[in-house]
Amino acid sequence: MDGILVIDKPQGVSSHDIVRQVRRLCRQRQVGHAGTLDPMATGVLLVGVGQGTRIIQFLMDGRKAYRATLKLGESTDTQDAEGRILERRPWWGVSPEGVRRACEALTGTILQTPPMFSALKKEGVPLYKLARQGIEVERAAREVTIHRIDIESIELPLVTLLVECSKGTYIRTLAHDLGEDLGCGAHLTALRRTRSGSFDVRDAIRLEDYRERPEDLPLRPLLESLAEFPRLSLDESAASRLRNGIPPARAEIIDGNLPEEGGRVLLLDHGALRAVARFDPRREREKRGDFELLRVFPANNDTL
Repeated sequence: MDGILVIDKPQGVSSHDIVRQVRRLCRQRQVGHAGTLDPMATGVLLVGVGQGTRIIQFLMDGRKAYRATLKLGESTDTQDAEGRILERRPWWGVSPEGVRRACEALTGTILQTPPMFSALKKEGVPLYKLARQGIEVERAAREVTIHRIDIESIELPLVTLLVECSKGTYIRTLAHDLGEDLGCGAHLTALRRTRSGSFDVRDAIRLEDYRERPEDLPLRPLLESLAEFPRLSLDESAASRLRNGIPPARAEIIDGNLPEEGGRVLLLDHGALRAVARFDPRREREKRGDFELLRVFPANNDTL
């Protein structure tokens, strides 16, 4: 079994719990997920099976969309409702206009400091393990992009937002920072990922619906899962050399439009996916073709 599952993760289980469930259902050890969701969160979780695990890194690059509810007036150590309340501050001076201004201030490319309760590591130790011991370490702020924040509802002290952001964004931290900007503190109370890249929650499945018929799991082929990438078809000579790990020259592309330099593409052989590559015409001077191969797939499998 090879492909991508678009799963609607339920609340109360971790992303790795879902991976374990898929392993049992598919009787396949080669399973991994793209983009962790906390146990409290629900929504789109992309799971690769078999050869699908080899494209996870590309699926993680897409924009993410969330519906997030936060509660003003309370800050917690985890920045969400599962943590311990650290501070309570009055929120009744906050106005809807103030919330809008705070959202606008956090839109765009911003610096975000990852939370201590996260899977990031310090000298090989996950930060959440240190946090559980009461240890806090310095974390470098990272650049993330908040493409948009729309206010769905304001029923103070609760605020529900629709957020579209880049990979690597912590919505818990966004809620915390919003509360700090408002001067009253805040923490996340509910989170649902509604989209990951081109995958929408409306197309997601519930694993419990397939426990009695795992053979019907709707695995998406790799080519379909990478639909956002341009497709380039190769001539016979280039396809043959690609099977030996030799990238093609642009003159050997018989169909498709080249992206800008540095753009990722799918290299096809008679319609079958053979590689994910990066267009790099400067390699021509090194006589190694015009593409950097990022992933090459078996030539004996036309189901990808």
